[in-house]
Order: sequence, then C-alpha cells, then structure tokens
Amino acid sequence: MTENDPSGQNAEQARPAGAQPDAEQSAAWAAQPAPQQPDATGLGGHATPHTGAQQAYPQEQYNPWSPQAQQTQAQAHAQQPHTQQTQAQHAPYGQHGQPGPSAYTIPQQRQTSKSTSGKLLAGVAAIALVVGGVAGGTVGFLTGDAGGGGSVNALDAPKPAQQTGNVPAGSVESVAQKLSPSVVELQVSGRSGAGEGSGFVLSTDGYVLTNNHVVEVAANGGQIQAVFQDGKKGAATIVGRDPTTDIAVVKVSGVSGLTPVELGRSDDLRVGQPVVAIGSPFELAGTVTSGIVSALKRPVSAGGGGDQTTVMSAVQTDAAINPGNSGGPLANMAGQVIGINSAIYSPKSAQSQGETGGNVGIGFAIPIDQARRTADDIINTGQATQTFIGARVQTAPTGGAQLGEISPGSPAEKAGLKSGDVVTKLDDRIIPNADALVAEIRTRAPNDKVKFTLGGDKVVEVTLGGQPVTPN
Repeated sequence: MTENDPSGQNAEQARPAGAQPDAEQSAAWAAQPAPQQPDATGLGGHATPHTGAQQAYPQEQYNPWSPQAQQTQAQAHAQQPHTQQTQAQHAPYGQHGQPGPSAYTIPQQRQTSKSTSGKLLAGVAAIALVVGGVAGGTVGFLTGDAGGGGSVNALDAPKPAQQTGNVPAGSVESVAQKLSPSVVELQVSGRSGAGEGSGFVLSTDGYVLTNNHVVEVAANGGQIQAVFQDGKKGAATIVGRDPTTDIAVVKVSGVSGLTPVELGRSDDLRVGQPVVAIGSPFELAGTVTSGIVSALKRPVSAGGGGDQTTVMSAVQTDAAINPGNSGGPLANMAGQVIGINSAIYSPKSAQSQGETGGNVGIGFAIPIDQARRTADDIINTGQATQTFIGARVQTAPTGGAQLGEISPGSPAEKAGLKSGDVVTKLDDRIIPNADALVAEIRTRAPNDKVKFTLGGDKVVEVTLGGQPVTPN
C-alpha cells in the first residue's frame, strides 16, 4: 500500500496479515513510507489515444446515364460492336490512428515523478473508400436530407434547464456536499522528505484526525500546512500520534468556525454496503470516489516482514484509494465517517518493477471506533493508550495464535494463560493466525473482558490491559 507520504520514502510494504513474508503478496501504505522500509510498489498507467482517419470524395463524378455519356457509349459501340468496356474504380485505403500515450504517473514522492509501466494503448483503424460512378452519387444521397429540409446542429439547440432541487439523500453527491468542507489536505515536510496526505476536521477550533505515517516525518522539527476546501491555509502541529494503530491528531492554529465531520460507527458495518472516500490523491485535493465495503476485520500489517507493531483490523473497500488519500475519511451514505483510509494492496508483480503502488480495487481503512478512542486519548492526555495482553504471539503450525513468553504481572499471566497455549477464538471471532489475534485485541479498549478459546475448547476470560504508547 503506498501513499504520497511526507517521509519521502519509497512505498512501504503492507501485507494481508497471517501470510508468511516469503510467500505473501504485499500491500503498500497509501503514503510513501519510511526509508528504512523495503520498496513495494505497483502502477498501472492510463494513456489517452489519439486516432486519425481520413475520408475523401472525388472532385467530379462520372454519370453513365447522362446524355453525354449515352452519346459517347453509342459511338464507341458503333466503332467496336463486339467489345464491351467497363470502368470501375475501387481504391480503398485505410489509415490507422496512432495512439499518443499521455500517461498519468504515480510519483514515489511529491518532488519526483516516475514513468508509467503497463500503459493502456488503444488504436482505432478507420477505412475511407474512394468510389466513383453510381456509388458516389448514392453516398451523396444517403448522407443528405431526403426530406429536403435544412440540417440540424446540436450547437444551435438551447442549453437545458439548470439543475434545481435538493440533492437526493443517500447519494454520493449528498455525501460529497456534506463531507468535503471538513476534509483537509496536509502538506508535510521534514529532514527525511516531503509529501502530502489527508485528514478531516474533528473540532471547530482546529483538531484534525489523520494517519501517523502522514505526519511522522514532521515529528522532529518538520512543518505541516493544512489546506482547506475553500483554499484557506494554516500551520499545524502534532498533538500526539500512535504508530501501533497508525493514528495521529494535529492542531491547526489561527482558525475557527471549522465544520467537524459526523462520526459514525464501524461495529455494525455490513459487507456490500456502499461507501465514499474523499482525499487528496496525487495532490488532487477534494477527490471523491465511491465503492462498497468489500470485507471486514481484515488483519493487515503495514510494516511488512512479519512486523506485528502495525497490525490493524481493517475495513476493506474497493473505493479508489491512491497515494495522498491516507488519513482521509471513508464514509457511509449518511455522510458519517466510518473509517480512515490508510493503505492499499499492491501486487507483487508490480512491486518488482520498482513502481509506486496505485489503486487496484483493494484498499484498507482503520475502523472509526478504534480511531475515535485513540484520538480521544491523544487530545485529552497527549498520548495514545495501547491495548495489550502481555504475551508474545506466533502463528501455530496447525492454525491459531500460539502464545510464547508471558510477561510477569501481565493480563495474560493473571488470566492463567501459559506459554504454548493456542488461541483459536476471541469471543465469537475465529483466530486463524497471530496477526488476527493482535489486530482483534487492538480493536478493544483497556479493561474490556474477552473470552479466549484455546485448543481443546478450553475457555479463559481475560481482562485486557492498557499501556501508554511512546512514539518512535
């Protein structure tokens, strides 16, 4: 999943959780991730074809039924009674329009550009015929007005009536009208690079929610500028950030009267329901795309390489998400934010070409229920709180999440869990691998009570713990 990320990094790998690093298809952040991360990019270009076609007609046409032609033919027949002459011209030719690709590329960074691979080229072959004699006259008749009236030109018709009335409720248009004034483009720079991402307004006085990977490059002396829909700009500072959930809050100074979004809920989302994404892909601020919820509770690791520190339980969508969309809202058809667009899947074949990842119809958003809790912690205390059990976890050979070392005094130890236990379910959620367990725990709040089903159908109740997150 890649993003035109402020860090000035090549695209960071992101992978569907649970896959083994050496066999997985990876997904890249919807931002340009950190320089220390391996490059994992993919791109499909779009080319605009230019076609050429010519059609010619004779300047003068020969009519065999004219009086002059009849007289000429009679004289020829008298001179050569046993010879017939026929004349016909058929000189077909064709010219193939040559496509002139004008590809829109996906840059690795804001200040660099990359040529596209896999351009879509379309050529249209048009054949023009030069036909004399009767056929020429027939063409003129068929393309004329048989009724003898004048021609009709669309340019002469008046403009239709201007659109009036209210925007239909529950339409993409209505969501765009409601939410667009609250979406912010974030232009970020720091020592390691520069780029842009998106965010959305939480409060009238300037709190904006976004991704950690959008703003982390500015964490140590960098700069953030917020650009609003009406063109107004303001400097922003980081209030707090949480790399483990990829959430951050910034505060824009010198602003008031902003339009906060309406937050929805992500615990009752349904696969197949329509959603709308808004953000600034490739610096195209205010871009609106639509799609559906493709899957729920999709464990995804943005770090790649087996790193569990950035595993999230994501909402999967086919709404177009591209570099620059990171941190922007994913909304339901009531215009309520139900997720934060954060990552996209990038095919491994595309990554091998060294290209920046683009939309392939598989994007991931952080559920708003989790983001809401983290943002509230950051605004109230200046730092996020991470939910944990205090045990190392790895995928069991036969499936499930196998516990490793148990920390003394941790929630896992207090619940009686042992090293070697294999968790197969958390409440009603099936746990197929280690990442699924980590992601599911992070969707819960500290002090929540959950039930672990272990191999052999043993059930253990665990009270989840909470610990402050120290950003890297």
